[in-house]
Amino acid sequence: MTTTDLIIIGAGPGGYRAAEYAAKKGLKVVIFEAENVGGTCLNVGCIPTKTYVHSATFEEARERMAQVVPQLRSGVETLLSHPNITLVREKAAFVDVYTVGDYTAPHIIIATGSETKLIPVAGLDDPRVVDSTGLLQLETLPKRLCIIGAGVIGMEFASVFRRFGAEVTVIEYLKECLPALDGDIAKRLRKYLEKQGIAFKMKTAVQNLADIDADIILMATGRKPRVLADFANAGFEFDERKGITTDEHFETTVKGIYAIGDVNGRQMLAHAAEMQAVRAVNHILGVADGIRFDIMPAAIFTVPEAACVGPTEDQLKEQGTAYTCKKAFWRANGKALAMNESEGMLKLFASQTDGRILGCHAYGAHASDIVQEVSALMCRDTTVEQLRDIVHIHPTLSEILLSAAEA
Repeated sequence: MTTTDLIIIGAGPGGYRAAEYAAKKGLKVVIFEAENVGGTCLNVGCIPTKTYVHSATFEEARERMAQVVPQLRSGVETLLSHPNITLVREKAAFVDVYTVGDYTAPHIIIATGSETKLIPVAGLDDPRVVDSTGLLQLETLPKRLCIIGAGVIGMEFASVFRRFGAEVTVIEYLKECLPALDGDIAKRLRKYLEKQGIAFKMKTAVQNLADIDADIILMATGRKPRVLADFANAGFEFDERKGITTDEHFETTVKGIYAIGDVNGRQMLAHAAEMQAVRAVNHILGVADGIRFDIMPAAIFTVPEAACVGPTEDQLKEQGTAYTCKKAFWRANGKALAMNESEGMLKLFASQTDGRILGCHAYGAHASDIVQEVSALMCRDTTVEQLRDIVHIHPTLSEILLSAAEA
């Protein structure tokens, strides 16, 4: 049995960030990964899908994916070559509370990620049915693609495959797509995508996948935490549906054992996993930080893209929050018109009490970059009045935010 300072299970965004950060702080780290380093995001998730978003044809997308993913994976391998890090290329399993495989440590970080969540519907064994990983492995463009679910995964692939020339139909049980996005923004984005030829069947429940008329059926019904049977050997609380129970430091109910990223079911975003990694390692080191986990921006890389930070307008109403809503449009921005990207709208929410920015939801070219600026301002409790006093470069899309503040 070998003793080390920290054991990490999983080398995805959370795991490799925790390993890198802990190693730089002087801890001896052992990290387990049975598959490719980089996790879902790099190998079969956000990075491959973004190569598709930024490619003109299906063939070009596959070529670029084959180049970009190994390049980035090599970068993660380099990070994990730090002298304080030992990469164990095998499946990790808890032997007891502080023992994983042949290693023992007073601190363990679990970063096993998530897996596809399938709805209980007839026809799942139909050979046409794939998840996002299977869709990315297709060697030929399907003529007709049916997507079950209008969340982030479903909407991104719908946008991409329609642009490649496929006939795309999206079936969604809810009344609107992208439930995390402000309803007004989500509806406008969906209507725009409908004009591009995507067919949406909202408020529709699928009875049998075998009855769907399509060459490929993508199950885009969400993801669930990847919890493993051997977790029981460590004694912490976990739920197969909700994931591992953690506190504000992402420590489980067993002292010294942490769970970060998708497996704790809190915020299933790669950047959330990375910052949770930093918090967990800081707690191990006894170091305080100012990370604001209540302010978590997110983006949807459709064309045009959408992004959000903070509550939707409906949520503000439900909370009884006194707020103001300020709007701005891409069509009134010089840079957007010059780029031939006039489609888009931004909603900026602020407190009626003190003017503090509460959130921003938008769709349009580079919406994620604009929302990231709002996220930074929110982390410093910036008011709309203070935003108005910040100089923005002309001509840039960021002036759309300034226009909203001045509305």
